[in-house]
Amino acid sequence: MSIQQWTTDLTGLSSLVQSTAPLPTPGDNEVLVEIRAVSLNYRDVEVIKGEYTHHKSVSGTDRKVPCSDMCGIITQTGPNVTRFAVGDRVLSTFLPDHLTGQVTEKELSRGLGHPAPGVLATHRVFAEEALVKAPEGLSDEEASTLPIASVTAWMSLAGRARKGTVVLLQGTGGVAIAGLQIAKALGATVIITSSSPTKLSQATALGADHVINYRTTPAWDQEVLRLTSGHGADIILETGGAQTLRKSLECIAFGGLINCIGYLSGKIDDPEDDRINVNLLVLRRTVTLQGIINGPRDRFEEMVRFYEERGVKPVVNKVFGFGEVREACGFLESGGHFGKVVVRTTMN
Repeated sequence: MSIQQWTTDLTGLSSLVQSTAPLPTPGDNEVLVEIRAVSLNYRDVEVIKGEYTHHKSVSGTDRKVPCSDMCGIITQTGPNVTRFAVGDRVLSTFLPDHLTGQVTEKELSRGLGHPAPGVLATHRVFAEEALVKAPEGLSDEEASTLPIASVTAWMSLAGRARKGTVVLLQGTGGVAIAGLQIAKALGATVIITSSSPTKLSQATALGADHVINYRTTPAWDQEVLRLTSGHGADIILETGGAQTLRKSLECIAFGGLINCIGYLSGKIDDPEDDRINVNLLVLRRTVTLQGIINGPRDRFEEMVRFYEERGVKPVVNKVFGFGEVREACGFLESGGHFGKVVVRTTMN
């Protein structure tokens, strides 16, 4: 028997090729998973284009299967498997070796989709330790969105966001919308930014308390201060990067937390601009800057329980067929999505 898979040589979306491969057999403590849905992340597009190079542990240009987030069904177990059984519905973990505690270079060196082989295939063998049981009540497409976007948002908010906390979210991509849903379930007040009135309306329908169009209100940091009567945001999910960090530092509350997650506006500041004096700006409001690279398996399982208890259902913007991977990646890259973009790998 054979499987279907997509591979890339990391030179761009045009390098994505669909091919067949032998059906793998699980070994000791491994399971074979029939993959039902794969959720795309901005990281996947970077990997395919050869731009995911800022972690020194990530290298190599061999042709590989991309993507890290999937939901599937276990169809076969190898010897000595104890955590799962055939028929269990499971989710991948972005860093298969990161089971608990602080991430290190060792765990980063085995991230799914690069440098380790990814999940954009109809079947894949996983170590049983690298999987999490999927939550009840979610479709395969919804559940597939959890490994990176939702876990990243959870790590940014859990234990800090509560009633009375002001959370600021940038944009309406996967992490931001997961953050909106988690923050509201925790009782926080949410402010979200976007340049699209339609997306801001969608965010309001999901429970956002305040919305800011950063195109019509370029001084959105001052608007955050106005909306909070000068207090600022207690927690910011900083997904913009070089062009937004300064404004985040201007509107963070005293003692607030800025979770540095993404860099959609760039990885470095424009050399023509003044450098951000991070030391001064952090000191001025006694700010904590925290880098977030996903989270360990035990925190993922904690989040799954929260989703089940609170009835949180991820937002899937669009589902593509398995033969439409290039189109799906192009749609994600265009930024036209609200929430998550998913590839359906089977017809089940």
